[in-house]
Amino acid sequence: MAYISAASGNKVRAQQALSELTEFSRHNYVSPLDFAAYYAAVGDRDKAFKYLDAAYRQHNTWMIALEVNPSLDNLRTDPRFQELERRVGF
Repeated sequence: MAYISAASGNKVRAQQALSELTEFSRHNYVSPLDFAAYYAAVGDRDKAFKYLDAAYRQHNTWMIALEVNPSLDNLRTDPRFQELERRVGF
């Protein structure tokens, strides 16, 4: 919900959903890719890459979709994204 709200421009709802997701993640596993998608949607590239690096270090299964994940499209021109793709093996 945080990503969808952020991507659609509903900043208030996006922030609220991020707070809920953060609270939920204190007691339950939430993939770093979910946080990365949110931060990519709001344009915070540094935080998005922080979570992408965490997903990489955790050997997150969904890293196999890195090249086609549309929620990460606005990160693709960043050299850090290309470096991450190289580390993943693309």
